[in-house]
Parts: sequence; C-alpha cells; structure tokens
Amino acid sequence: WQLGAVPFPRAARGGIVPAMDTNLAVPERALAIGAHPDDIEFGCGATLAKWAARGAAISLLICTNGSRGTWDRDTDPAKLVVQRQSEQRAAASVLHASSEVVFLGWPDGELESGLRQRWEVAAWMRRLRPDVVLGHDPWKRYRLHPDHRNAGWLTTDGIVAARDPLFFPELDSPPHRPSTLLLFEADEVNHVEDAAGFGDVKADALLRHESQHVSTMGIAAARGRAGRARTSDVKRFRRSIGERLSEHGQLAGIALGEAFHRIDRL
Repeated sequence: WQLGAVPFPRAARGGIVPAMDTNLAVPERALAIGAHPDDIEFGCGATLAKWAARGAAISLLICTNGSRGTWDRDTDPAKLVVQRQSEQRAAASVLHASSEVVFLGWPDGELESGLRQRWEVAAWMRRLRPDVVLGHDPWKRYRLHPDHRNAGWLTTDGIVAARDPLFFPELDSPPHRPSTLLLFEADEVNHVEDAAGFGDVKADALLRHESQHVSTMGIAAARGRAGRARTSDVKRFRRSIGERLSEHGQLAGIALGEAFHRIDRL
C-alpha cells in the first residue's frame, strides 16, 4: 500500500481470475499483526474500522520499535520510538480499536522469525483469542524488507504454536485456534472485504503517523508552518488511498475494497 512500493495484486497465477470471496461475518475479536507502526493501517485499516463499527474487539500487535523509520540521519532513535508508539495509539483510536495495542519492541530492521519471537506472538494470540488474524503475506515474491517477511512468518508460525497444546507448555493461557487468517499485501488474492464508507477512516488513521509523512506518504511540511503538512500533498495522499481501495474493490466487482489471501483451515 505504501506509495510506489506495492504493486496491484495478482488474482491468481497465469492470469486466471477466480470468483472472489467477500466479507467475513463480523468477528467477535480480531488481531492484526504488523511489522512496523502504520503497516496495519496500510494493509487492513478500513476492514478493522468496519468491524470495530459493528462491535468487534480489535487488537493490534506491532513487532518492531520503528526506530529506523526515517530518512533523517540526525533523528534520535529513542525519541522516534516514543513518537511512533504514540502515533500508533492515535491511529488505533481513529480505527476504534477497543482492545490491546501491543509493541513487541524488536529493533527496526532486525526482526527475526525465531523461537523467542514466535513465543511472544503465540502468547498474545492465546491471551487475546482472536477469531480472525490479519498479517503480512510471508510468501509475497520479491519482497525486500526483512521485517515484513519475518512478521508474516511470525503470524503464520504463531498461529500453529498458539493452537497446539504441546507448543510452549509454560504459557499460562490455554491453546487457541483462530478460525480465519487474512494476509494483506498478497500476491494471490482470493478474498476482498468491502471498504465502502471506511476509506476516509483508513486515511485519517494513516495520517496520524506524522513521522512517516515524508518517507512513506510523500507529504512534505508546508514552509513556514512547522508541524503542518502541505495541504496539496495530504489531498493527493487521500486520493491515492481511494484509488487503491477502488482497484482492490474491482477484483470482486465492488466499489471499494481491501484485498487479502484468505486461509480458513488453521
């Protein structure tokens, strides 16, 4: 979803377009897992806002501390961590995420899909007990960023560890098996969630990540107005979000959507 970084998803190998599945029943609880602050909003912000508006308890789990998410070499990484956590909480509030906002705090750019990280993800899945889990597609081809790849593996591997009773028996919470996994940034899409009425909420949540305006969203600060984003850039960013939602919606013949690869046999 980041501007200039994520291509339009393929519906299937070989150009064959299958019938798209749409719109899960609103879950009682959902957990979205992202590599960095703002990844969840890019990948599934409208879907989470829609479910929250219909009574779902939404939790967010952020794997890294976001300490290197800037192009400014003079930034104090410790201050950036604090800022990005504050921005993520503000974005969660816009989405009406009503449960937990969890920060695992692994160094930005150094996230691994190891046993310790899997233990943490599985522990939170068992504690939060989501019906639906959302996360990065770890099988996405030609992905450069290791944090996105590894956050995807932690999502899938964490589900296995959370559901099976002999994995991490020292955990206090009993095993838990989610019913559905939705992978965003997917190469092969087979599910679209209708985002009509929630595009502006998605954009509003993303814009709370002010530290990412320049590097991720192409929004420059207006001259002479410290801390205020250039209005024309904000409008262009909002249009880009609407255009991508429209592209994803077209996969399922609806006006606006967010596209995923859906896995039910967990």
